[in-house]
Order: sequence, then structure tokens, then C-alpha cells
Amino acid sequence: MAQPRVSRPRVIVTRKLPDAVEQRMVELFDTVLNPVEEGIDRAALVAAVQDCDVLVPSVTDSIDAELIAAAGERLKLIANFGAGVNHIDLRAARAQGIVVTNTPGVLTEDTADMTMALILAVPRRLAEGEKLVRSGQWKGWSPGGMLGHRIGGKKLGIVGMGRIGQAVARRARAFGLSIHYHNRHRLPEAVEAELGATFHPDLDAMLGEIDILTIHTPLNDESRDLIDARRIGLLGPHVYLINASRGGVVDEAALVDALEAGRLAGAGLDVWRFEPQIDPRLLALPNVVMTPHMGSATFEGRQATGEKVIANIRFWADGHRPPDQVLEGWM
Repeated sequence: MAQPRVSRPRVIVTRKLPDAVEQRMVELFDTVLNPVEEGIDRAALVAAVQDCDVLVPSVTDSIDAELIAAAGERLKLIANFGAGVNHIDLRAARAQGIVVTNTPGVLTEDTADMTMALILAVPRRLAEGEKLVRSGQWKGWSPGGMLGHRIGGKKLGIVGMGRIGQAVARRARAFGLSIHYHNRHRLPEAVEAELGATFHPDLDAMLGEIDILTIHTPLNDESRDLIDARRIGLLGPHVYLINASRGGVVDEAALVDALEAGRLAGAGLDVWRFEPQIDPRLLALPNVVMTPHMGSATFEGRQATGEKVIANIRFWADGHRPPDQVLEGWM
């Protein structure tokens, strides 16, 4: 059913966005911006949802059932700045008649690039080598110095073969990795052929066969702790684990235990269970490459994300269904 037009909706943005995006929002809407890089606190978030037609949050904002209940009748659209929506209580939003949108697709290539960088960095010990050079302790080339492992010829296991998983597969295949994947639904034969990908309906079985594991699934009730202590135990001691998806998909404590015990060869992590807090045990491990949730951090990606947010708001304000409305399948 079509919704009424909203001529100039009041829009509150919780985080500092690219200048061009903010300027366009101000031109189009009655917009309240956040002038600083830090997000707003809980009290300010409650005040915001009570004073706007459209809230533009990001992954760092907890839009839970309590907050949605506090919004009252005015809030009608949550136009998320980003693709992931695990920080938004979708059931509570729908129960209150609030439309939720996200920004899928625009960060696919950026996140795949970061994943491939981690896949290369961990086995080749790039972070360790960089630190050695900066320390001034490097003594020059030697036949046994800084030996790592080549990735060509290894088996890459991909959990979640959506846009990003497939983009990673294309890159990895060019580096000589064989592609194995687990997904809720098998890909069409033509796509499997293009990627040279082997489908594993049983995740546990795939984990026992691969050399590198990379995770590309959204965080929801099904995927939370998907890679738990038991499944980490199925990985061989030569395996590297890469996560540029969501921290909650991996049991971080179990991962650290396995790394400390030598039951995994290393890890490349761009996301964390309790961001920005990081388990201090991870900081002490030389075989872990850590980056600060920067998989999507490109100027081009942020600009494109903002443009999608604006498009979603405009469609909604014109009385049409937004192009990126989050549907039931996310739950």
C-alpha cells in the first residue's frame, strides 16, 4: 500500500558523513547533522527518534526494541548508512510500522579487496615484516628470514557466497586458490563454473578440507557464533582464518584459545566482537593481522553509501517503496 508523501521530512543523522552527502541532505530535507566524528550517546539517540521522521544511523548505533518503542508515532523510516542491519531490531521496527532500508552492493568490491589483502598478509607475514623493518632490528636478507607460506594451490573455504563472497572468489582464483564454499543455497551451475567453485552443503565437512577460511555472512540469529569452538576445532593447525564480516559470527574467545595453543596457523581480522575493545591476548599474537573495521573504508564507498541513503529517503518521502527496503528474509 502506498504511503502518503512527506514534502520535507525531518532527518537526523547520527554520524559525520562525507561533506557532499551532508550538503545534498541539507538541500533536500530538514536535516540535523552530527558535526563530529564520534557517534551520539544513548540519551541523544532517544531524543533523536522522538524528533524526526527519518533516522540515519550506522552500525555503531544500537537501534533496539526499547529505543524503537520510545520513538512514538513520528519516526517512520530508519535509513541505515551501511549494508548490515544486525544493530537494528527489525521485528520491533515492523511491529511499529517503521520502514528500514540499507545500502547493499556499494561496498562489495572494497570489502573483497580488504579480504584479499588479509588472505595475502597473514600467510606471508606482512605485518610482522613491516614491524621488523620499523624496529630497526632487520639484519638484511637471509635464506631463512621471514619465511611464510604461498597461497597458490591452497584451498580457500568461503562461508557465505553472496555478493562479497563471490567477489572474493574471483580475486582468489586469480591468485591460484581453489574455491570451496558453504551457503544456505547453492549457486547456479553457471556461476559455479565461472568461479571454479565447489559447493559443500555440510559446513563441518568443508572446514576439515580447507587451508584458509574466510567469512562473508551477515550477523543474525542463524549466524551468531557460527564458527564456534567446536567448528574451530575442525580446522587443521595449518589453517588461517579471515574475518571481514561481523565479529559476532566467530567465537572470539575460542579463536584466541586456538591461536595461543597453536591449533590455528594465524588469523586476519577486520571486525571484532566488542568493537572497539579488542581482547588483549590477540594484541600479543604475532600471527594475527588486525585492522580497525576498515573493509569498506574508501572515499568512493562512503560517497556511494550516502547516495543510496538519500535515494531511499527520497523514494519514501515521495510515497513509494524505497529501493533498498529490508525485507523479511533478513530475519
